[in-house]
Amino acid sequence: MIPLKDDTPRLSSPLLNYFLIAANLAVFLFQISLDKAAQGQFVYLLALVPAHVTSAFSAALGVAPAHSHTAPALLAFLPLLTSMFLHAGWWHLICNLWFLWVFGRNLEDGMGHFSYLVFYLLCGVVAALAQTIATPLSSIPTVGASGAIAGVMGAYFVRYPRARVLMLVPFFFIFFVWLPAWVVLGYWFILQFLSGVGSSLVGSVAETGIAFWAHVGGFVAGVLLARVFPARRRRYQS
Repeated sequence: MIPLKDDTPRLSSPLLNYFLIAANLAVFLFQISLDKAAQGQFVYLLALVPAHVTSAFSAALGVAPAHSHTAPALLAFLPLLTSMFLHAGWWHLICNLWFLWVFGRNLEDGMGHFSYLVFYLLCGVVAALAQTIATPLSSIPTVGASGAIAGVMGAYFVRYPRARVLMLVPFFFIFFVWLPAWVVLGYWFILQFLSGVGSSLVGSVAETGIAFWAHVGGFVAGVLLARVFPARRRRYQS
C-alpha cells in the first residue's frame, strides 16, 4: 500500500519539510556525481558503521582500549547525523522523500518550523543508535533518512490518529481507499518490528539490505517525543 495524501488541514507552509527534501536530494545528486572510488569513500566516511560507533563508545567509557584503526571520536559519532542524508539509490531516495512529503507537512504545521527540525534530527540520531545497539559489530555502512522519517510517522500516529490517509492499493488491479492514520501507521510499525526480529534471527542486515531496527527505533522515538514537543501557538486575527 502506498500513501498518497491525508485529509488534515494545514495553516502554514511546510518550509522545513521542503528544506529537508531538498537537502536529501542535493546530497544524493552530489554523491552520484562522484566517480566510483570517490563515491565509496564519501559514503563510507559519512554512513553509519555500527562497529565504529561501538568501538568509539567503548574507548570513551574506558571499557576497551582505542586501537590505531579506530576512527577518532568525532568521525565515529558524526555519522549518527550525516547518515540520514545519504541514500543507496534513486528508489531508496524517492520512497523516503515521498513518505516525508505525506506525513511531515502536518507535523511541521503542528510543531512549528524550528521544533520540527530539531525533532527530525533527534529521531534520526535515535534511529541510528537503535540500529547500532541491534547490530553492534556490523561493519556494513547504513544510510538513509528512513529512521528520521519513521520518527515523523510515529509522531503523526500520536497527534493525528483519526486523520484519514488515501492509500493506493495494487492488488490484482489498482484501487484507492481512505484509511485511518492509526491503521496505516500501526500496520507499518508492526511490519517493521516483525521484520527486525526476522533480520536479527538471520544474523544481520546483510541478508535483508534494510536496517529495520532503525525504523523501529525512529518510530518509538517519534511516539515519545511527540509528547515532549508542544504544539505551536496559533495566531488568529479578530
